[in-house]
Amino acid sequence: MTRTDLKDYGPILVSACLLGIYCRYDGRCETDERVMALSEGHVLIPVCPEQLGGLPTPRSAVELLDGRAVTRDGADLTEAFERGVLQVERVARLTGARAAVLQPRSPSCGRDIIYDGTFSGRRIEGDGALTQSLRAQGFLLLVPDELD
Repeated sequence: MTRTDLKDYGPILVSACLLGIYCRYDGRCETDERVMALSEGHVLIPVCPEQLGGLPTPRSAVELLDGRAVTRDGADLTEAFERGVLQVERVARLTGARAAVLQPRSPSCGRDIIYDGTFSGRRIEGDGALTQSLRAQGFLLLVPDELD
């Protein structure tokens, strides 16, 4: 996918942590220069569904297990994840976004590969909660490795 191809999709939702915003569960960010470069010629809309769902930063790590968003100690944060997805969907509608660049492996934003829910580091095929929703709505979904 080239940056030029993305012009057809309007504003682009971006996992906020990839843009240098401290919103990851561990309080860090993972600024990605490939994603930052998209700001030249594209409108980027930073979103963090976990924060938009009401979760603090930092927060306990979460993995998806049997359709639920759970912490290592068993706390169920599914409602917060669902609220966050709804808020990002609203942002997408308000801005006209139809594409997203998402944080790999995240329980919210992971695309195609996520952690298996056992907190063992094992990865499985699957999508994060937000990605599932955006995919169902026909969004173009990218991860940073796909940007040239």
